[in-house]
Amino acid sequence: MKYKTIDLCAGIGGIRRGFELASDTKNMIAAEIDEWACKTYENIYHENPRNDVTDIKFKEKLNSIHYDILLAGFPCQAFSSVGLRQGFEDKTKGTIFFDIASIIKMTRPKVVFLENVQNLLSHDGKATFRTIIDTLDRQLNYHVVGAEYNDKGELINVTDAFLRNSKNFGIPQNRPRVYIIAFSRDYFGVHLKCLPSKIPTCRTKKAIFDNLEDILEDEVDAKYFLSSGYLETLEKHIINQRKKGYGFGYRIVNEPGILNPVANTVMATGGSGKERNLIYDEKNGNKYKGMNIKGKRSPINEKCIRTMTPTEWGRLQGFLGYAFLDENNNEKFEFPPNIPQGQQYKQFGNSVTIPVIEEMACFIVKYLNLMYEQFNPLEKRLYSMYGNEFFLCKRIANQLGKNMRNVTLDKLFNVVYFFRQNDFRVKELAEFLNISSARASQIVLQLLKAECIYKEEKGRYRFKNLISVTR
Repeated sequence: MKYKTIDLCAGIGGIRRGFELASDTKNMIAAEIDEWACKTYENIYHENPRNDVTDIKFKEKLNSIHYDILLAGFPCQAFSSVGLRQGFEDKTKGTIFFDIASIIKMTRPKVVFLENVQNLLSHDGKATFRTIIDTLDRQLNYHVVGAEYNDKGELINVTDAFLRNSKNFGIPQNRPRVYIIAFSRDYFGVHLKCLPSKIPTCRTKKAIFDNLEDILEDEVDAKYFLSSGYLETLEKHIINQRKKGYGFGYRIVNEPGILNPVANTVMATGGSGKERNLIYDEKNGNKYKGMNIKGKRSPINEKCIRTMTPTEWGRLQGFLGYAFLDENNNEKFEFPPNIPQGQQYKQFGNSVTIPVIEEMACFIVKYLNLMYEQFNPLEKRLYSMYGNEFFLCKRIANQLGKNMRNVTLDKLFNVVYFFRQNDFRVKELAEFLNISSARASQIVLQLLKAECIYKEEKGRYRFKNLISVTR
């Protein structure tokens, strides 16, 4: 079965690509406000993602788009340990989740997939994460895979349930991230019992890169090697930090003696992320040591120490060397012309590890298909609907289904579709359903009682728009 997605807070489209690798999905629309990221996204997908999830006009546009899975790597700055630690009090970034929640309420996707930083779990004494899960679970009626509560109704075991590390998914990068997968109770009902209690914990296919050495480039420009002076500064800094009891400092991730080396998290901040992922490169380092190059304050260091290249960061995120290879193993991912190197680091650091997303997407699609196979014909009919049409028909099925045959309910679904933009009389309803006017009057009363329609002037009725973007 082919599923439709929307890609919110899209960055350069890593989440979208993970779902495309997992299944035959079609993305309907994307939203991203960073101009540099938009350029790269457009270069990859040939689509303009310049939309703002906080904009009312964009939300209204989504109301007319039929899709199945909402994807969002919503901004993490407000929740990150390196950010402002203001969470939902951050009026520009921390509240983006609530804009996403309003979109979920309005469009009723079958599945919600969210990604964020590790610190989301602990922010504000765990209140931030509890609010997110509570919004999805209790306010929007979604079953959050892994959400477990104690007798007091408090979330427990959240780290085990939601935190996953890229290094367990075929990529040599220590990158813990929070992944939230939520299935709609309105769509799936009792069938949700087939879902496991946890999201995937590791990659089920062959590793993308067996070790860190596999991601390193054979030939590296001299500019990536540290000057001797800068390396000395870093060495002094880490000594001082350790004396103070701090753990910050540079790290050579593949220095001799380290078994099965793994990179640290590649970061959008650039500088600190590079320093924490220095490489010992004897082959290229011996070529350049002692060399004076433009922009360096002193000669290149004698210890063969360099930063990673943007290409190596791209491999650590699965963009390069995996996600965009064609059938002949040719690399198809590329940045648009004139993208500064700093932006390349930033965009990879801001993005997701695509193989992790792919595994999560395989999980989602597997259980979507499994539950669909369990559906009766009426449930399958509801499954084909979206947004307000689905919500109306679901309400009709829930509130009128006990007193109506499935064939009658199915006809009422057709009525919703046929009359959703127009008002109607009892006589018109009777003609459409091929029933008596008396029976049509009974159905109208039932629909009124279920709050699915309202009465207008001159004996005409209209279906309610139960979900409003402005609410």
